[in-house]
Amino acid sequence: MNQDFIRSRSFRWSTLLFIVLLLVPFFTGRFNVYILAVIFVTALLAMSLNLLVGHGGLYQFHHAVFYGVGAYTAGLLLSKTAVPAWVAFAAGPLAAAATGLVIGLICVRLNKLYFGMLQISLGSLVWIIALRWYDLTGGDDGIHGIPLPEMLTGTTPVYYFLLTVVTVCLILMFLIYKSPFGATLRAIRDNPQRCEAVGINVRRHQLLAIVIATFFAGVAGVLFVVLEGSVFPDMLFWVLSLEVFIMCLLGGWFTFFGPVVGAAVMVALRTFAGSYTEYWTLILGIVLILLIFFLPEGIMGFNFRRWARTRSRRADARNAE
Repeated sequence: MNQDFIRSRSFRWSTLLFIVLLLVPFFTGRFNVYILAVIFVTALLAMSLNLLVGHGGLYQFHHAVFYGVGAYTAGLLLSKTAVPAWVAFAAGPLAAAATGLVIGLICVRLNKLYFGMLQISLGSLVWIIALRWYDLTGGDDGIHGIPLPEMLTGTTPVYYFLLTVVTVCLILMFLIYKSPFGATLRAIRDNPQRCEAVGINVRRHQLLAIVIATFFAGVAGVLFVVLEGSVFPDMLFWVLSLEVFIMCLLGGWFTFFGPVVGAAVMVALRTFAGSYTEYWTLILGIVLILLIFFLPEGIMGFNFRRWARTRSRRADARNAE
Protein backbone atom coordinates (compact mmCIF):
# COMPACT_ATOMS: atom_id res chain seq x y z
CA MET A 1 0.00 0.00 0.00
CA ASN A 2 1.16 3.56 -0.71
CA GLN A 3 3.54 4.67 2.06
CA ASP A 4 2.37 8.28 1.88
CA PHE A 5 -1.20 7.16 2.52
CA ILE A 6 -0.13 5.02 5.49
CA ARG A 7 1.45 8.09 7.05
CA SER A 8 -1.52 10.32 6.18
CA ARG A 9 -4.33 11.57 8.37
CA SER A 10 -6.87 9.67 6.24
CA PHE A 11 -5.22 6.36 7.11
CA ARG A 12 -5.23 7.15 10.82
CA TRP A 13 -8.90 8.14 10.75
CA SER A 14 -9.78 5.04 8.71
CA THR A 15 -7.98 2.80 11.20
CA LEU A 16 -9.72 4.48 14.12
CA LEU A 17 -13.10 4.09 12.44
CA PHE A 18 -12.45 0.39 11.81
CA ILE A 19 -11.59 -0.14 15.49
CA VAL A 20 -14.75 1.68 16.55
CA LEU A 21 -16.83 -0.47 14.20
CA LEU A 22 -15.27 -3.60 15.69
CA LEU A 23 -16.44 -2.52 19.14
CA VAL A 24 -19.92 -1.31 18.17
CA PRO A 25 -21.79 -4.61 18.91
CA PHE A 26 -20.56 -4.49 22.51
CA PHE A 27 -22.09 -1.05 23.19
CA THR A 28 -25.33 -0.84 21.23
CA GLY A 29 -28.47 -2.82 20.46
CA ARG A 30 -29.22 -5.23 17.65
CA PHE A 31 -31.19 -2.66 15.65
CA ASN A 32 -28.26 -0.25 15.38
CA VAL A 33 -25.93 -3.13 14.51
CA TYR A 34 -28.34 -4.14 11.74
CA ILE A 35 -28.50 -0.59 10.38
CA LEU A 36 -24.70 -0.45 10.26
CA ALA A 37 -24.67 -3.76 8.40
CA VAL A 38 -27.11 -2.29 5.84
CA ILE A 39 -24.78 0.69 5.46
CA PHE A 40 -21.84 -1.67 4.80
CA VAL A 41 -23.66 -3.40 1.95
CA THR A 42 -25.01 -0.16 0.48
CA ALA A 43 -21.63 1.58 0.75
CA LEU A 44 -19.89 -1.22 -1.15
CA LEU A 45 -22.51 -0.98 -3.90
CA ALA A 46 -22.07 2.80 -4.11
CA MET A 47 -18.28 2.47 -4.17
CA SER A 48 -18.48 0.02 -7.06
CA LEU A 49 -20.64 2.45 -9.04
CA ASN A 50 -18.33 5.36 -8.26
CA LEU A 51 -15.42 3.46 -9.80
CA LEU A 52 -17.21 3.97 -13.12
CA VAL A 53 -19.06 7.25 -12.67
CA GLY A 54 -16.66 9.28 -10.55
CA HIS A 55 -13.32 7.87 -11.65
CA GLY A 56 -14.10 6.53 -15.11
CA GLY A 57 -16.61 9.04 -16.46
CA LEU A 58 -18.99 6.25 -17.55
CA TYR A 59 -22.71 6.90 -17.14
CA GLN A 60 -23.66 3.58 -15.53
CA PHE A 61 -27.32 4.42 -14.93
CA HIS A 62 -28.51 0.87 -14.18
CA HIS A 63 -25.80 -0.44 -11.88
CA ALA A 64 -28.26 -2.17 -9.54
CA VAL A 65 -28.84 -4.93 -12.10
CA PHE A 66 -25.41 -6.39 -11.30
CA TYR A 67 -26.15 -6.15 -7.60
CA GLY A 68 -29.29 -8.19 -8.24
CA VAL A 69 -27.52 -10.72 -10.48
CA GLY A 70 -24.98 -11.41 -7.74
CA ALA A 71 -27.73 -11.80 -5.15
CA TYR A 72 -29.93 -14.02 -7.31
CA THR A 73 -27.02 -16.25 -8.31
CA ALA A 74 -26.03 -16.86 -4.69
CA GLY A 75 -29.66 -17.18 -3.56
CA LEU A 76 -30.59 -19.70 -6.26
CA LEU A 77 -27.52 -21.84 -5.64
CA LEU A 78 -28.10 -21.86 -1.89
CA SER A 79 -31.83 -22.57 -2.09
CA LYS A 80 -32.06 -24.92 -5.10
CA THR A 81 -28.76 -26.84 -5.09
CA ALA A 82 -26.51 -28.59 -2.59
CA VAL A 83 -23.32 -26.69 -3.44
CA PRO A 84 -21.23 -25.43 -0.49
CA ALA A 85 -22.02 -21.91 0.65
CA TRP A 86 -18.60 -20.55 -0.29
CA VAL A 87 -19.14 -21.74 -3.88
CA ALA A 88 -22.44 -19.85 -4.02
CA PHE A 89 -20.80 -16.78 -2.48
CA ALA A 90 -18.04 -16.86 -5.10
CA ALA A 91 -20.44 -17.53 -7.99
CA GLY A 92 -22.46 -14.36 -7.30
CA PRO A 93 -19.71 -11.82 -8.08
CA LEU A 94 -18.46 -13.91 -11.00
CA ALA A 95 -21.95 -14.00 -12.54
CA ALA A 96 -22.30 -10.24 -12.03
CA ALA A 97 -18.90 -9.64 -13.68
CA ALA A 98 -19.85 -11.92 -16.59
CA THR A 99 -23.09 -9.98 -17.04
CA GLY A 100 -21.12 -6.75 -16.88
CA LEU A 101 -18.74 -8.04 -19.54
CA VAL A 102 -21.59 -8.92 -21.93
CA ILE A 103 -23.43 -5.63 -21.43
CA GLY A 104 -20.16 -3.71 -21.47
CA LEU A 105 -19.11 -5.20 -24.81
CA ILE A 106 -22.35 -3.87 -26.29
CA CYS A 107 -22.42 -0.47 -24.58
CA VAL A 108 -18.76 0.54 -24.45
CA ARG A 109 -18.81 1.51 -28.12
CA LEU A 110 -21.05 4.44 -27.22
CA ASN A 111 -20.21 7.58 -25.28
CA LYS A 112 -21.66 9.28 -22.22
CA LEU A 113 -25.46 9.62 -22.32
CA TYR A 114 -25.90 7.08 -25.12
CA PHE A 115 -23.90 4.56 -23.12
CA GLY A 116 -26.16 5.15 -20.12
CA MET A 117 -29.41 4.87 -22.07
CA LEU A 118 -28.44 1.60 -23.76
CA GLN A 119 -27.21 0.23 -20.43
CA ILE A 120 -30.60 1.03 -18.86
CA SER A 121 -32.37 -0.84 -21.68
CA LEU A 122 -30.22 -3.96 -21.38
CA GLY A 123 -30.38 -3.90 -17.59
CA SER A 124 -34.17 -3.69 -17.77
CA LEU A 125 -34.21 -6.88 -19.82
CA VAL A 126 -32.41 -8.67 -17.00
CA TRP A 127 -34.91 -7.22 -14.51
CA ILE A 128 -37.83 -8.47 -16.63
CA ILE A 129 -36.34 -11.97 -16.71
CA ALA A 130 -36.08 -11.99 -12.91
CA LEU A 131 -39.61 -10.62 -12.59
CA ARG A 132 -41.35 -12.98 -15.05
CA TRP A 133 -39.47 -16.28 -14.71
CA TYR A 134 -41.62 -17.55 -11.85
CA ASP A 135 -40.40 -21.14 -11.93
CA LEU A 136 -36.79 -20.12 -11.34
CA THR A 137 -36.81 -16.78 -9.54
CA GLY A 138 -40.23 -16.79 -7.85
CA GLY A 139 -41.32 -13.76 -9.87
CA ASP A 140 -42.30 -10.68 -7.92
CA ASP A 141 -42.41 -12.73 -4.70
CA GLY A 142 -38.67 -13.29 -4.85
CA ILE A 143 -36.85 -15.98 -2.90
CA HIS A 144 -37.18 -16.07 0.88
CA GLY A 145 -35.76 -18.23 3.62
CA ILE A 146 -32.46 -18.81 1.85
CA PRO A 147 -30.43 -21.32 3.92
CA LEU A 148 -27.14 -19.97 5.23
CA PRO A 149 -24.23 -21.59 7.09
CA GLU A 150 -24.69 -21.92 10.83
CA MET A 151 -21.79 -19.56 11.48
CA LEU A 152 -23.77 -16.80 9.72
CA THR A 153 -26.85 -17.00 11.91
CA GLY A 154 -27.35 -14.10 14.30
CA THR A 155 -26.90 -10.37 13.94
CA THR A 156 -23.41 -10.11 15.43
CA PRO A 157 -21.70 -12.89 13.37
CA VAL A 158 -23.25 -11.50 10.18
CA TYR A 159 -22.12 -7.99 11.17
CA TYR A 160 -18.50 -9.07 11.56
CA PHE A 161 -18.60 -11.09 8.35
CA LEU A 162 -19.91 -8.10 6.41
CA LEU A 163 -17.41 -5.74 8.04
CA THR A 164 -14.52 -8.04 7.12
CA VAL A 165 -15.59 -8.56 3.50
CA VAL A 166 -16.39 -4.89 2.91
CA THR A 167 -13.06 -3.80 4.43
CA VAL A 168 -11.14 -6.20 2.17
CA CYS A 169 -13.10 -4.96 -0.85
CA LEU A 170 -12.43 -1.31 0.00
CA ILE A 171 -8.72 -2.01 0.35
CA LEU A 172 -8.69 -3.73 -3.04
CA MET A 173 -10.61 -0.86 -4.60
CA PHE A 174 -8.21 1.65 -3.06
CA LEU A 175 -5.24 -0.25 -4.52
CA ILE A 176 -6.96 -0.14 -7.92
CA TYR A 177 -7.65 3.58 -7.43
CA LYS A 178 -3.97 4.26 -6.68
CA SER A 179 -2.63 1.95 -9.40
CA PRO A 180 -1.51 3.05 -12.88
CA PHE A 181 -4.78 1.60 -14.17
CA GLY A 182 -6.73 3.90 -11.83
CA ALA A 183 -4.70 6.91 -12.94
CA THR A 184 -5.28 5.98 -16.58
CA LEU A 185 -9.00 5.63 -15.93
CA ARG A 186 -9.16 9.12 -14.46
CA ALA A 187 -7.20 10.48 -17.42
CA ILE A 188 -9.74 8.86 -19.77
CA ARG A 189 -12.52 10.47 -17.75
CA ASP A 190 -10.96 13.92 -18.16
CA ASN A 191 -9.89 13.69 -21.81
CA PRO A 192 -10.50 10.47 -23.75
CA GLN A 193 -9.43 12.00 -27.06
CA ARG A 194 -6.00 12.93 -25.76
CA CYS A 195 -5.60 9.47 -24.19
CA GLU A 196 -6.33 7.85 -27.55
CA ALA A 197 -3.82 10.18 -29.18
CA VAL A 198 -1.01 8.97 -26.91
CA GLY A 199 -1.80 5.31 -27.60
CA ILE A 200 -4.11 4.30 -24.72
CA ASN A 201 -6.78 1.77 -25.63
CA VAL A 202 -9.71 3.67 -24.13
CA ARG A 203 -12.40 1.06 -24.79
CA ARG A 204 -10.35 -1.76 -23.29
CA HIS A 205 -9.70 0.22 -20.10
CA GLN A 206 -13.37 1.15 -19.82
CA LEU A 207 -14.49 -2.45 -20.36
CA LEU A 208 -12.07 -3.69 -17.70
CA ALA A 209 -13.38 -1.02 -15.31
CA ILE A 210 -16.96 -2.21 -15.97
CA VAL A 211 -16.02 -5.81 -15.19
CA ILE A 212 -14.23 -4.82 -11.96
CA ALA A 213 -17.07 -2.55 -10.80
CA THR A 214 -19.76 -5.13 -11.55
CA PHE A 215 -17.75 -7.78 -9.69
CA PHE A 216 -17.80 -5.66 -6.53
CA ALA A 217 -21.51 -4.94 -7.09
CA GLY A 218 -22.01 -8.71 -7.16
CA VAL A 219 -20.14 -9.00 -3.86
CA ALA A 220 -22.55 -6.46 -2.39
CA GLY A 221 -25.47 -8.54 -3.69
CA VAL A 222 -24.13 -11.68 -2.00
CA LEU A 223 -23.71 -9.75 1.26
CA PHE A 224 -27.34 -8.66 1.00
CA VAL A 225 -28.36 -12.33 0.83
CA VAL A 226 -26.24 -13.05 3.91
CA LEU A 227 -27.84 -10.15 5.76
CA GLU A 228 -31.48 -10.60 4.75
CA GLY A 229 -31.73 -14.25 3.71
CA SER A 230 -33.86 -13.24 0.73
CA VAL A 231 -33.71 -11.70 -2.72
CA PHE A 232 -36.38 -9.97 -4.82
CA PRO A 233 -36.72 -8.32 -8.27
CA ASP A 234 -36.71 -4.76 -6.95
CA MET A 235 -32.98 -5.22 -6.37
CA LEU A 236 -32.56 -5.05 -10.17
CA PHE A 237 -34.96 -2.15 -10.73
CA TRP A 238 -33.74 1.21 -12.04
CA VAL A 239 -35.06 3.08 -8.97
CA LEU A 240 -32.39 1.48 -6.79
CA SER A 241 -29.79 2.42 -9.40
CA LEU A 242 -30.94 6.04 -9.10
CA GLU A 243 -30.63 5.89 -5.31
CA VAL A 244 -27.08 4.58 -5.55
CA PHE A 245 -26.24 7.27 -8.09
CA ILE A 246 -27.53 9.88 -5.63
CA MET A 247 -25.31 8.40 -2.90
CA CYS A 248 -22.24 9.03 -5.05
CA LEU A 249 -23.40 12.59 -5.75
CA LEU A 250 -24.23 13.21 -2.10
CA GLY A 251 -20.89 12.04 -0.75
CA GLY A 252 -18.73 13.40 -3.56
CA TRP A 253 -18.09 11.25 -6.61
CA PHE A 254 -14.63 12.63 -7.34
CA THR A 255 -13.40 11.37 -3.95
CA PHE A 256 -12.66 7.81 -2.89
CA PHE A 257 -14.64 7.63 0.37
CA GLY A 258 -17.42 9.97 -0.72
CA PRO A 259 -19.90 7.21 -1.69
CA VAL A 260 -19.47 5.64 1.77
CA VAL A 261 -20.60 8.90 3.36
CA GLY A 262 -23.43 9.24 0.85
CA ALA A 263 -24.62 5.69 1.56
CA ALA A 264 -24.55 6.31 5.32
CA VAL A 265 -26.60 9.51 4.91
CA MET A 266 -29.14 7.84 2.62
CA VAL A 267 -29.65 4.80 4.85
CA ALA A 268 -29.92 7.01 7.94
CA LEU A 269 -32.50 9.26 6.26
CA ARG A 270 -34.51 6.30 5.03
CA THR A 271 -34.44 4.62 8.44
CA PHE A 272 -34.84 7.42 10.96
CA ALA A 273 -36.74 10.01 8.93
CA GLY A 274 -38.92 7.20 7.53
CA SER A 275 -39.88 6.20 11.07
CA TYR A 276 -41.48 9.63 11.57
CA THR A 277 -42.99 10.26 8.14
CA GLU A 278 -43.66 8.34 4.95
CA TYR A 279 -42.51 11.38 3.00
CA TRP A 280 -38.82 10.92 3.82
CA THR A 281 -38.01 11.27 0.12
CA LEU A 282 -39.20 14.88 0.37
CA ILE A 283 -36.55 15.47 3.04
CA LEU A 284 -33.99 13.80 0.76
CA GLY A 285 -35.03 16.07 -2.09
CA ILE A 286 -34.55 19.18 0.05
CA VAL A 287 -31.13 17.93 1.14
CA LEU A 288 -30.12 17.33 -2.48
CA ILE A 289 -31.30 20.79 -3.57
CA LEU A 290 -29.26 22.42 -0.79
CA LEU A 291 -26.29 20.23 -1.69
CA ILE A 292 -26.39 21.21 -5.37
CA PHE A 293 -26.48 24.89 -4.49
CA PHE A 294 -23.98 24.99 -1.62
CA LEU A 295 -21.87 21.80 -1.91
CA PRO A 296 -21.80 20.82 -5.60
CA GLU A 297 -18.70 18.68 -5.03
CA GLY A 298 -20.44 16.64 -2.31
CA ILE A 299 -19.79 16.30 1.41
CA MET A 300 -16.33 14.73 1.15
CA GLY A 301 -15.41 16.90 -1.82
CA PHE A 302 -16.10 20.02 0.21
CA ASN A 303 -14.03 18.73 3.12
CA PHE A 304 -11.11 17.79 0.88
CA ARG A 305 -11.17 21.22 -0.71
CA ARG A 306 -11.17 22.86 2.72
CA TRP A 307 -8.29 20.65 3.91
CA ALA A 308 -6.33 21.44 0.75
CA ARG A 309 -6.76 25.18 1.36
CA THR A 310 -5.60 24.78 4.96
CA ARG A 311 -2.49 22.86 3.90
CA SER A 312 -1.77 25.45 1.22
CA ARG A 313 -2.00 28.32 3.72
CA ARG A 314 0.29 26.52 6.16
CA ALA A 315 2.79 25.83 3.39
CA ASP A 316 2.69 29.49 2.32
CA ALA A 317 3.22 30.56 5.93
CA ARG A 318 6.26 28.27 6.27
CA ASN A 319 7.72 29.53 3.02
CA ALA A 320 7.19 33.13 4.13
CA GLU A 321 9.21 32.44 7.28
